[in-house]
Amino acid sequence: MRLVMNEPVERMDRPYARRWWALLVLCLSLLIIVMANTALTVAAPDMTRDLGLSSADLQWVIDGYTVPYAALMLLLGAIGDKYSRRGALVLGLVVFGGGAVAGSLVGSSTGVIAARAVMGVGAALIMPATLSLLAATFPRAERAKAIVLWTATAGLAIAAGPLVAGALLEHHGWSSTFLINVPIAALAIVGALVLVPPSRAAHHHRIDYVGGLLSVVWIGSLVYMIIEGPHFGWGVKAVTAAVVAGAGLVLFVLWELRHPRPVIDVRRFANRRFAGSNLAVALFFLAVFGAFYYLTQHLQFVLGYDALDTGVRMLPLAGAVFVGSALTGYLTPRIGMRFTVTAGMVGGTVALALLTRVDASSAYGDLVLPLVMLGLAIGLALSPCTDAIMGAFPEAELGVGGAVNDTSLELGGSLGIAILGSVLASSYSSHLADATAGSRLPAGALTTAQDSVGAGYVVAQGIGDKARQLGEQAAQSANAEQAAQLKTQAGQLADGARQMADAVGSSFSDAVAHTSLVGAVILGVGTVLVAVLLPRRARTEAEAEVDAETEAGTVSESEVATVSESAAGTVSVSAAATVSEAGTVSGTGSEAGVGSGASTGAEARGEKPAEAEKRVGDEGASEGGTEGGTGAGTVTPRTAVS
Repeated sequence: MRLVMNEPVERMDRPYARRWWALLVLCLSLLIIVMANTALTVAAPDMTRDLGLSSADLQWVIDGYTVPYAALMLLLGAIGDKYSRRGALVLGLVVFGGGAVAGSLVGSSTGVIAARAVMGVGAALIMPATLSLLAATFPRAERAKAIVLWTATAGLAIAAGPLVAGALLEHHGWSSTFLINVPIAALAIVGALVLVPPSRAAHHHRIDYVGGLLSVVWIGSLVYMIIEGPHFGWGVKAVTAAVVAGAGLVLFVLWELRHPRPVIDVRRFANRRFAGSNLAVALFFLAVFGAFYYLTQHLQFVLGYDALDTGVRMLPLAGAVFVGSALTGYLTPRIGMRFTVTAGMVGGTVALALLTRVDASSAYGDLVLPLVMLGLAIGLALSPCTDAIMGAFPEAELGVGGAVNDTSLELGGSLGIAILGSVLASSYSSHLADATAGSRLPAGALTTAQDSVGAGYVVAQGIGDKARQLGEQAAQSANAEQAAQLKTQAGQLADGARQMADAVGSSFSDAVAHTSLVGAVILGVGTVLVAVLLPRRARTEAEAEVDAETEAGTVSESEVATVSESAAGTVSVSAAATVSEAGTVSGTGSEAGVGSGASTGAEARGEKPAEAEKRVGDEGASEGGTEGGTGAGTVTPRTAVS
């Protein structure tokens, strides 16, 4: 057995024997790029203290990763399809690991932000490559099961990030949360070379670099606007980013509609199943990342858990994702994607609605049920959506398909933190002003406390420290009258510190409840939209085949005369010509015609040529067709269009 796996998956005449081990490598790669964001939320207080980060600095330390990550995925996914998907994965892991090393060594906010941006570039290579390699390596019958495990890994990473970071911060500094990625990335690189077969599109034309660059411009500008506007105000930077994003999107759509081989055919978004799946992914991660953003703060600041305890208490979410993913594998084939996804989104909406009951007296036990329900919802809805998105792309565009799914995910997550984070900050500030009305708190101290829940507790602690200092002075004073005055002042300040801490905790709890209500409304409205968009019945495989092949350019609409379902579940195809291997119309249904048509259709579906030939032969015999398996009769749903 060769140490490095060199046989391309496209040349294998049967499913790759070690594909489940390959999936483990892909999931490990996915794990570290998702954990890179969730772990940082726990390490942020230590970084702020050690590097002297301002609120703006900290925001860009977190989001410096997000902008290149979201902006570059579509273009890099297309490049991976053309040249090498495994190569994109390995290169991404190298870049990601290099950025992690740099991030652990720098000692300034600018250095950390730059290192995070480099890690974001690596993640933009890794993320679409994991999905495209999964789709290329697994036969269609097993792909849904593999995607379930991929989705469960993403859910696990969301909760595991704080746990791992918390454990590291118990004995090490914040730089350890960067360095932990390095050995994992190295292990994934070795695993990719040994276990993951190389893959690239069998037929891929010149890359649409203009469309790819336009996608970088409009997505990057949109994410920048989402981050800048809500957090730092709608000044010149945010407004300029909004204008660039809007203009870039219009130019991108117009260019892609006119280009003969676009980086992505935007007409796909007119397909209800495809559009509904992308909307569901974006909305789910809007809710999940938004809720994660404020729940981790509530656990740490209001309930007083340290980093490790916070990570442990987020584990019910991860466990529930696995259960939900297992359920979707059982339910989706039986009740359909529409009902499974809708049920998951309803569950997510209910979970957020339960969080509206959070108040100053709430304990961790009040959060367990919403966390479990949110995890179940993720597992139920995301796997079938991801499968539907990937299934809409032919073999030559699997990297682009993965990038579309992941861009929806990342845009949803960015919107969740921006929108719900902005609502949280505004609500907290308003509640704190009301709670401290009538107190003699200096205006400057109130303004500082309104900046964030952490800043509020710092102000309360400062008042408490002042009270202790006055108490010590009173104890040391030789003047009884002065000592009495100091003691009285110390007591007043101590009461003020307690009241301030209580006001901060209750204000943030009320803000969590209010923000959860906004999130529930957004996800609830989105649930209705997704339920309307997703088709009432699943398309037959034959209809999906026709759509995929038509979009891939294998079959033009004019060449497909009639496709109708028969009672036996077969498809009657009225056409006088068969599709040749070159994609042109050739004569009648001869055996050679069937072979070429099956081969072309197999490429659009990602099947191996040998599998396609065997399947067509078996189906032709079972249907009692002509020697070539074509003609005016019926063919089974997976036969190439003739």
